[in-house]
Amino acid sequence: MTWKNHSLFMEFVFLAYPKRPELRMLCFFGVSLAYGLIISGNILIVVSIQTETRLHTPMYYFLGSLSGIELCYTAVVVPHILANNFQSEKTISLLSCATQMVFLIGLGSADCFLLAIMAYDRYVAICHPLQYPLIMTITLCVRLVVASVVIGLFLSLQLVVFIFCLPFCQDRGIEHFFCDAPPLMRLVCATSHIHELSVLMAATLAIAVPFFFIATTYALIVAAVLKLHSAAGRHRAFNTCSSHLTVVLLQYGCCAFMYLRPVSSYHPKQDQFVSLVYTLGTPFLNPLIYTLRNSEMKGAIGKVLTRKYLSWKMIG
Repeated sequence: MTWKNHSLFMEFVFLAYPKRPELRMLCFFGVSLAYGLIISGNILIVVSIQTETRLHTPMYYFLGSLSGIELCYTAVVVPHILANNFQSEKTISLLSCATQMVFLIGLGSADCFLLAIMAYDRYVAICHPLQYPLIMTITLCVRLVVASVVIGLFLSLQLVVFIFCLPFCQDRGIEHFFCDAPPLMRLVCATSHIHELSVLMAATLAIAVPFFFIATTYALIVAAVLKLHSAAGRHRAFNTCSSHLTVVLLQYGCCAFMYLRPVSSYHPKQDQFVSLVYTLGTPFLNPLIYTLRNSEMKGAIGKVLTRKYLSWKMIG
C-alpha cells in the first residue's frame, strides 16, 4: 500500500491524554508552565547573544542557534498538546500527522547535528587555538548551522514518506501525545524486519553517527588537555566543555532510548514519559545548564534583564 492509497482525510486518535478532567487540567498547567519557561529561557539566551558584542563568537553563535532550533522544535508539538487537552476528540489527519513528524524529527536531528558541530568548535578552540579564528569563520558557522537543519529535514522527510507508504491496520489509536515514529510504527500491519531496519538506519544516521563523532572529538580534547602543564588551563578547558557534555548526554540518552531499539520493545507508558523529557525537559534545562556554568552568559543575561527592568520602570 502506498501513500496514494491512504486517504489524506484519514485520522489518527491520540490515546495518551488523561480521561479525568482534573488530570487534564493539571497536565495543561504543567505543560504550559514548562513551555513558558522554555520560551523565556531560550529567547533570553538568543537576545543576550545578539545584544552583547563580546558574545559574538562561534561558540555563542552555535549556542544561540541551538536555542532557536529548540524554540521551533517545541513549537511543533507543545501547542498541539495544550490544544488537545480541551478537545473531546483528540484526532489528527494523516497529512497533519506526517507534517508534524517531518518537523519534529527533522529539527530533533538538527539539534543532534548542531551538538556535534559545537563539539568540533570546542576541539578546534582547545587543540588548535592559533588557527581557531582562521578555521571557525562566521561564514563557516552559518553554513554549518544551515547544513544541520537542511540535512535533518531531508533525512526526516525520507523517513516520514517511507513510514506513510506502509500499510496501516484498522486500529487508528496512537499511544502517544503527538505523532512520532515508534508509536506510529506499531500501527503498521507489515511484519517485515526490513521496515524496522530502515527506521533504525535513519535513526543511526541522525543519532549514533553524530554521537560517535562527539565521543571521538572529546577523546582528542581530553588527550590535548592532559598535556597542559598549567592546572588552571586544564580546569578552564574542562569547564568550557562540561556544559556542552551535560547537554549531549541528556539529549542523546533520551533520543537513543526512543529510536535506537526495535519497535517490538516499545512500552507506551514508559516511552510517553521519556518523550516528554526530551520534548520539554531538554529544551528547558539547556538554558539553565549553559547559564549556570558560564559567567559571561550570566553577565549578559543580567544586563538584558536590567535594561528591560529600567525601561519598564521609565514607562511606568
